[in-house]
Amino acid sequence: MNTLTVLIKRNTKMFFKDKGLLFTSLITPLILLVLYATFLSNVYKDSFMMSIPEFVEVEESLINACVGGQLLSSLLAVCCVTVAFCSNMLMIQDKVTGTRKDLLITPVSPSTLALSYYIATMFVTLIICFIAIVAGMAYLACIGWYLRFADILLIFLDVFILVLFGTSISSIVNCFLSSQGQISAVGSIVSAGYGFICGAYMPISSFGDGLQKVVSFLPGTYGTSLLRNHALGGVFEEMSAQGFPSEVITGIKDSIDCNLYFFGDKVQSWVGYLVLGVSVAVLIGAYVLIHKCRKDK
Repeated sequence: MNTLTVLIKRNTKMFFKDKGLLFTSLITPLILLVLYATFLSNVYKDSFMMSIPEFVEVEESLINACVGGQLLSSLLAVCCVTVAFCSNMLMIQDKVTGTRKDLLITPVSPSTLALSYYIATMFVTLIICFIAIVAGMAYLACIGWYLRFADILLIFLDVFILVLFGTSISSIVNCFLSSQGQISAVGSIVSAGYGFICGAYMPISSFGDGLQKVVSFLPGTYGTSLLRNHALGGVFEEMSAQGFPSEVITGIKDSIDCNLYFFGDKVQSWVGYLVLGVSVAVLIGAYVLIHKCRKDK
């Protein structure tokens, strides 16, 4: 346990000492927030207004809060995975520099070293994603605040689970990489493609039927939906208080993926947590198995 603690501290310190890597990891959520607010806000606003009947009047702050909640949930859904790949670059750097071989010459076991990479990556990614939450909530406070305290706690819980998910994926992928060029290429692919397949950039409801069914098997989709529900829970409550018809609120939830459907059946929130939890457990098990097989070899 002492060896594991020392390695975790070492990996964490190495990340924060790399100013370029640290700056890239920190600036990524802020850049995404600016890009989302600049380019996607109008798209989300138009989608929201299309779901509102013409005879229903909506306050500007409520519209902004709905759009801001979508932006925040999209930002966090993407960052929990993409930042994990950036934070996990130390695993590749140690291979490139030969540090991994030096560490394994000592009494450090491969499994302990692998676990230290995982925990350090998770810890760093959580710090950066929590900073992104604070930045996103500051943005919501400026344009329209309807978040409830329970929703804030659930957003932190969602981010924690998604960080475990993102760290597990990045750890497995990085096991098979051995150069900075490879991790940069993989990171670029993940950054460009993950936002689409998890429904962060475009609502899944806007996809074709076939693609919707395929995406419904991906765990990240449920993470995005959970974040959507918790970031917009107060907005929907305010809509009900203002007398919005329940059909209108349901239509809005359907259009922005707060309501997910698996082959026509509505997916409950607890099912989303179950899918993410099982996925994390399976991925961690695969990560352990990979290192065990390599050790045996």
